[in-house]
Amino acid sequence: MSGEMKHNVEKSRYEIEVDGALTYSQYVRTGDTLAIIHTWTPPALRGRGIAGRLVRDMLADIRRQGLKVDPQCSFIVDYFDRHPEERDLIAG
Repeated sequence: MSGEMKHNVEKSRYEIEVDGALTYSQYVRTGDTLAIIHTWTPPALRGRGIAGRLVRDMLADIRRQGLKVDPQCSFIVDYFDRHPEERDLIAG
């Protein structure tokens, strides 16, 4: 699998490009919290773990910045359910 996670601040999203297609998580920032509102993986890339890798790397970046997450997207909610060790990032 190729592609590096990029934080596209201008478009308020985290992205990974693989095989010429873009997987991303869109957010809205309010203060020190990122509300993750949508995660998209093109159909041709689904089932390859790309969105999971994107979210893992995105959360690591959010942690480094000292920010919190408001999980509004169902994929992100499911991710936190599967990875309780990351729940400290959830805005309370």
